[in-house]
Amino acid sequence: MFTIIVPIYNEEKTIINILNKIEQQIYIKKQIILVDDCSQDDSFSRIKKFRFKSDFKIIKHKKNLGKGACIISAKKHIIGDIVIIQDADLEYDPSDYKILLKPFESLKISAVYGSRVLNRNRYNNKNFTSNFRVFANHLLTIFSNLINNQQLTDAHTCYKLVRHDVFKKIDFKEMGFSFCPELTTKLANLNILIKEVPISYNGRTAAEGKKIKFSDGFYAIKSILKYKFFIN
Repeated sequence: MFTIIVPIYNEEKTIINILNKIEQQIYIKKQIILVDDCSQDDSFSRIKKFRFKSDFKIIKHKKNLGKGACIISAKKHIIGDIVIIQDADLEYDPSDYKILLKPFESLKISAVYGSRVLNRNRYNNKNFTSNFRVFANHLLTIFSNLINNQQLTDAHTCYKLVRHDVFKKIDFKEMGFSFCPELTTKLANLNILIKEVPISYNGRTAAEGKKIKFSDGFYAIKSILKYKFFIN
């Protein structure tokens, strides 16, 4: 079984669309864990009304805590052999699950990342909303690789897949977007090799609802250093 964790915060415009796309991946047995992070729009009522075909679990936070907090809340409910994080917007396409799961046919693979730039010219990629975002992501990936002794092309992708037995070993601390670099660094600390595969991507702007900010880059750097040198 494949567990899909969907953190949700004010995604009423896209949540039903993304759930339909997830359920269309009929070649895999799925568990869907939805964590509503105290949305102020109609997101929660929409997911409550959705007619799931797969095993599912809905969790609601009483206050807004952040993406990492959603992962922490979902973690104890995971029953799948492999775990993936799926944003509730439409930037990442569930039709890529098939290529993301393929490397797990080898028992040597415990983690797979979907790269938005692998085998592409990252600075000529129209799927990103700006070259500044591409540049910032590139710098953060270089920094992450340097500290963690990795060779990733896209360390801050949403699509991170980890075998459940490895995932449950990790004691997550970060409540916000720094969950992503925390996971990458802790996988490095466990000497887990991360396999990358190319994925599709359709970036959105802040006006369209993208929530990550410039300041989150500094928090990412702090998280990498903290979990590499100070806290396991």
